[in-house]
Amino acid sequence: MRVLIKNCNLISMSENRKKYEENIDLLIEDKQITRIDKGIEEKVDKVIDATGKIIMPGLINTHSHISMSIFRETVDGYKTQDWLKEKIWPMEDKLQEEDIYWATLLSCIEMIKTGTTTINDMYFMTDKIIEAALETGIRLQTTRTLMGYEEKDDQRLKELEELIEKYNQDTISFNVGIHGLYTSNEQYVKKCIEFAENKNLPIHMHFCENEQEREDIKRDYNVKTPVEVILRDFKCTHNILAHSVKLDEQDIKVLSKTNSYISHCPVSNLKLGCGIAKIKEMLENGLCVSLGTDGQGSGSNLDMFETMKFTALLQKGVNENPELLPAYEILKMATINGAKALKLDKEIGSIEIGKKADIIMINVNNILTQPINNVFAEIVYNVKGTDVEMTMINGKIIMKNKELEGIKETQICEKCNQIIQRISK
Repeated sequence: MRVLIKNCNLISMSENRKKYEENIDLLIEDKQITRIDKGIEEKVDKVIDATGKIIMPGLINTHSHISMSIFRETVDGYKTQDWLKEKIWPMEDKLQEEDIYWATLLSCIEMIKTGTTTINDMYFMTDKIIEAALETGIRLQTTRTLMGYEEKDDQRLKELEELIEKYNQDTISFNVGIHGLYTSNEQYVKKCIEFAENKNLPIHMHFCENEQEREDIKRDYNVKTPVEVILRDFKCTHNILAHSVKLDEQDIKVLSKTNSYISHCPVSNLKLGCGIAKIKEMLENGLCVSLGTDGQGSGSNLDMFETMKFTALLQKGVNENPELLPAYEILKMATINGAKALKLDKEIGSIEIGKKADIIMINVNNILTQPINNVFAEIVYNVKGTDVEMTMINGKIIMKNKELEGIKETQICEKCNQIIQRISK
């Protein structure tokens, strides 16, 4: 399949190109971008007229639990641990494999429609998550959530190894998903670290999301700060640390000496009353910051445009400095930084020759965005996920003119409503 995108306004996120280029053509052959130029004339299977539209890399969500779409808006009025213990874990105990499939389908549609092409997910019954991702075309990095205190919990590592051996699709990759230091003992965590080192896989983990978690880790691991555990035990692994809200400036300096990448989830952190991560200090210390939505139970939705806006506004506001985090830096967090966090930056995260064609097209010709004085700021502050008109993943057009072919959205919504009604009783 050869696709030619004509006359776009390109934000490639490539260090080797201008930040913004007008009237550019892109040639996609099968899964890859093969030409970027003006006036490309080639015989192709499909031409997409992108005149007046913005083409940019698909957004990359580096922390979520996409099967939790059915738990949307269950958290209001709860603290994190209370919400999990009193609401979520009792309902999750009733979930069946088919429930996971339908709930994941709902999230995949939401992502495709709002411009996210890659998701880093952490949950269980992972086969059904992968099935839904393959069916819809979403690029998925996933795991089997790992948590344990006893020898019998090693079974979860065996399940992850079986998943890795089973799936060899180029839109599916894996990491070692340790739920958190506070939900496993030190012995089990070290087994997970060894597994990651042997398989050369990243580790994905909740880290210092709230004060209670921080205190639990200090007690259970006999450390003055949770960062000591990362420095001591995770020094040889590639670490994706979700949240990282409760870190002081010294913690951040220490963390910058490790191979750790931050997944910032501002909406979820605000909604759960966790606080605001020190993103300014993280960037000043050279940490790579990417963006996540968390699951819809705490993050409400998977719209990464909303996440970008919150990220920028919060850091400007709490630091009382409007010069912080220019819009282009926020776009990096949502694209190429996310690819670096997932160890996929050689394949995705920017529009460059040889990379996979994970591309979105945005229509900015509407009352909320016109006139455009700063295109990067428009995308961060004014564009909504619903402004995405076309989504391409791995060279395949998944959504065109805001329509997904072959997806019965009404049926999926009905199924998800039936699931939550059953398990919430």
